[in-house]
Amino acid sequence: MYIVDEKDHEYRSGENGPKYLMKGPRMNFAIVQFMPDQDFTAHYHNIMEENFYIMEGEIDIIVDNTVNHLTKGQFIHIEPGEVHYCINRSDKPVRMVSALAPFVEKDKVEVTDFVYNKKN
Repeated sequence: MYIVDEKDHEYRSGENGPKYLMKGPRMNFAIVQFMPDQDFTAHYHNIMEENFYIMEGEIDIIVDNTVNHLTKGQFIHIEPGEVHYCINRSDKPVRMVSALAPFVEKDKVEVTDFVYNKKN
């Protein structure tokens, strides 16, 4: 057992991106924050499933070319192999929980030819 305090960790990119509270050995757990108009590269995982729970704000999470507009209190489960892309199209920050399991050190595959179309 161990206890982690969020204030002792930093977001990957200053004030945004993931803030990992745990990486392995069986899962990853992070708080993710995006400022308005920020996004995250489209990608998928071969083995890990990914879950997001929206704590504050709203975000578009595109999964296999389907736009899912999520707001506070909503949860989305993404299966291995499903291409997903996140973008904050609102004028306020979004904070969400991200949990990935089972833990695999290098399981993220970026999709370089992904094109976001707001009409998806």
